[in-house]
Amino acid sequence: MTAQNKNEQQQTVFAMVVGEHSGDTLGAGLIKTLLKTHPNAKFIGIGGPQMQVLGFESLFAMDELSVMGLVEVLGRIRRLLYVRKTLVNFFTSNKPDVFIGIDAPDFNIGLELKLKKAEIKTVHYVSPSVWAWREKRIFKIAKATDMVLALLPFEKAFYDKHNVPCTFVGHPLADDIPMQSDKSLARAQLGLAPDKKILALMPGSRGGELSRLLADFFESAKQLKAQDRELLFVAPMISEQRVEQFNALKAEFAPDLPVTVVLNQTQQVMAASDCLLTASGTVTLEAALIKRPMVICYKFSPVTFLLGRWLVKLKWFSLPNLLANKSLVPELLQKQVCPDNIVPLIKERLYQDQSQLNNSYTDIHQQLKCDASAQAASAVLNVLATSS
Repeated sequence: MTAQNKNEQQQTVFAMVVGEHSGDTLGAGLIKTLLKTHPNAKFIGIGGPQMQVLGFESLFAMDELSVMGLVEVLGRIRRLLYVRKTLVNFFTSNKPDVFIGIDAPDFNIGLELKLKKAEIKTVHYVSPSVWAWREKRIFKIAKATDMVLALLPFEKAFYDKHNVPCTFVGHPLADDIPMQSDKSLARAQLGLAPDKKILALMPGSRGGELSRLLADFFESAKQLKAQDRELLFVAPMISEQRVEQFNALKAEFAPDLPVTVVLNQTQQVMAASDCLLTASGTVTLEAALIKRPMVICYKFSPVTFLLGRWLVKLKWFSLPNLLANKSLVPELLQKQVCPDNIVPLIKERLYQDQSQLNNSYTDIHQQLKCDASAQAASAVLNVLATSS
């Protein structure tokens, strides 16, 4: 029986687990595409608000898995193990047609391994950074998954070298974001001044990121404001909880600094801005696709940083630089994150021509624009077909 015939006769069940906002976006795009061929399908596991709007049934809150850093994970290990055990028991008792782990590799790869042993087809969407650190994880991934869906072209080359099934699908962000982002329109939509320089303060989506980065971001902003009284600041936040945390830290470190806080409109804020002071992460790829200059910062907990420095073998840590295979945008890590470094880098990008940078951004955009959700859905259905 083919996967299509099976779909016509009975409900197809797609199990998915995501751990953070970017995974929720990927999951929602995948669900929308799968529904075109499987309109009666059931989607269940752990999903975020974008997936739940599409009918996804979430057994746990997505925030349960939103933990980053070796030390931070250890503090939540008992709860994480409970969640994974519960999912294993549920899915082995109520077998889905296919399981798709979306990012969250430290959680999902172990889950996929157990489910595959239970003869459930498994797909991992978003390759872990095996090309950067803990390279031997690729052997566990090979045992745990029937297919890896890679967002970046150099990832597939790495899997091919190790003979692990992998499909390069491109990046959904490259499909969704236009080649040219209209700054004037974005400012009008957000009610921001059309003729002022605007710097976006983007300290990340996790509480720990805000706690570690905002003191330096605020001090840098104060120094920049002192040098240019016309400079405006805007900060996009992904939740009311992050807004409250941002405002509390602002009251502590920069009570007199005017900052416009915007909820759930990160891409519009980036498009409206002249430059971004941002945490590392997927948001830096969004910024490159929107084609805005940026300064990228990141701070780990001290123990996580020491372990990571020993394990990671990368010349750069940000996606724009990794994709370009050269230093397109400045990166500041750990103690480098300070106003003495941040302020001159921001000034250079706020007030100097960025056309050459934009050309490099366009090359990245064209490389990743592949109709990723459709490519991912096709790969999932191919895996599903082999189990029928």
